[in-house]
Amino acid sequence: MINPKAIVQALRPKQWTKNLLLFAALIFAERYKDIEAVIAVIVGTGFFCLLSSAGYLVNDLRDVEADRVHPKKKLRPIASGRLPEGQARILAVLLIVVGIAGSFALDLHNARSAAGSPTFLQQWAFGITATSYLAVTLSYTVFFKHIVLLDVMLIAAGFLLRAVAGAAAIPVESSAWFLTCTGFGALFLGLAKRLAELRLLEHGAGAHRPILQEYSVHLLNQLIGIVTACTLMAYALYTFKGPHGSGLMITMPLVMYGMFRYLYLVDRHGEGGAPEHVLLGDRPLQICIFLFLAVAVVMLQLGG
Repeated sequence: MINPKAIVQALRPKQWTKNLLLFAALIFAERYKDIEAVIAVIVGTGFFCLLSSAGYLVNDLRDVEADRVHPKKKLRPIASGRLPEGQARILAVLLIVVGIAGSFALDLHNARSAAGSPTFLQQWAFGITATSYLAVTLSYTVFFKHIVLLDVMLIAAGFLLRAVAGAAAIPVESSAWFLTCTGFGALFLGLAKRLAELRLLEHGAGAHRPILQEYSVHLLNQLIGIVTACTLMAYALYTFKGPHGSGLMITMPLVMYGMFRYLYLVDRHGEGGAPEHVLLGDRPLQICIFLFLAVAVVMLQLGG
């Protein structure tokens, strides 16, 4: 028997907020007034939501036994038995087929209005990026989640590919500055996620996720400190030396506050294990993000 509520929960729609990163290129490439570009990014984000949900289904199928001993994850549809494993496998395959086929279809649509003769990589940029994202997600689930440090780097790679996909959907070339800032920011979120998991599960951490035995609170705090400094420095250099002039310097305090607020929530409130919950649940952080986007758009409009 099909349980629609369990299916929706298994797709983890709250985590689709991570795919909003595709809109970053739309803003920083100053294409937010181009209706066709906006529609392309919306459609592309939809395909990434399908692929990310497929990845979550595969992950939950592989981790079903471990999830059953987790204080929170034992309530997930597959772990609790509300969504049969057979139905979850079929749904994952369908989402992958539709997501990948749709991604290449978006490239075909962009190719019809493209000027000149794009290279193979340029013509199929979004589809290739979407396929790469799926490969990273599945390889993380199957292999890299069990290798210390590389597990966090693969999580960061997933965020980075989202940013690249947003540029490919328009299409525009991804700025090296933009990708550097995104990469460090993604590492920051990945390390904070590991720290939150380690603190939540405490002595049972290894039973749920063996890789957590390779980490310690001290090590993760050191790594987070390094990555936080790198992220802020990279963004500062981007605002000073990037292609948009120096006007974006005014957003630097908002970026600093946002990162400091996130660290506060991880350290004092045990948040960070699910970044989407932090984004959807913390009002000061939401206000900070809104102000950052508003100020960035204004400064870009003024030409720096």
